[in-house]
Amino acid sequence: MSPIWNMARKEFCDGLRNRWLLAISLLFAVLAIGIAWLGAAASGQLGFTSIPATIASLASLATFLMPLIALLLAYDAIVGEDESGTLLLLLTYPLGRGQLLLGKFVGHGLILALATLIGFGCAMLAIAVLVNDVEFSLLLWAFGRFMLTSTLLGWGFLSLAYVLSCLSAEKSTAAGLALGVWFFFVLVFDLALLALLVLSEGQFSPTLLPWLLLLNPADVYRLINLSGFDAGPASVGVMALGGDLAVPGAMLWLCLVLWVVTPLALAYWLFSRRAV
Repeated sequence: MSPIWNMARKEFCDGLRNRWLLAISLLFAVLAIGIAWLGAAASGQLGFTSIPATIASLASLATFLMPLIALLLAYDAIVGEDESGTLLLLLTYPLGRGQLLLGKFVGHGLILALATLIGFGCAMLAIAVLVNDVEFSLLLWAFGRFMLTSTLLGWGFLSLAYVLSCLSAEKSTAAGLALGVWFFFVLVFDLALLALLVLSEGQFSPTLLPWLLLLNPADVYRLINLSGFDAGPASVGVMALGGDLAVPGAMLWLCLVLWVVTPLALAYWLFSRRAV
């Protein structure tokens, strides 16, 4: 465990030195507080509205930001070390490839987790202090679940970033693939499902279509955060299909965890066969 922790500590310290933790935390805090008080401005209403509406808006925001940040944080984790010549040096130490990969993942994962806790935690504290008659138990439960799922979503895309880094021979290639993965899961996937639904005039296997949402970690994340609330206007577009997905909440959580573990295992398999 010591080699893994040493590698994780190195990655975490690099993140602190490069201001990743500070930048992500500030970004999350500013956007979260802004959405909490200005999220209903389009309807002509300013100020804090409700906890469910705030969580729904924050989940939509995190669906775009968290995957992009995770991919940018780790797309060069392996290929960058290879290009700079330090990967060969690291592998001469008593450090297995699995330990190296897991240590990097733990370090990057800690950066994302702490940034999520600090950034969104500041928004939760601001609501608790500044909003009168807020139900603190509901606030703590809703934000706790939101921050945990946001962290898992980030870890899932960290794992995908390691897969891309192990596949690529150059950092530029890995960066391009990372943007492509973000574009596909965040934008194209849901549009493709909607297009399939429209073009088939609702006849494409109505029982199968909702299950396709589980193939996208961003959709699983949104389903978890919208469940337990009267989502109302948030359940539009492809998310409306989630109402036909007859699965317990525990299965959605398991699916999100699998989106972390499975790509990480694939990254290890690719890394173990990568020539240095």
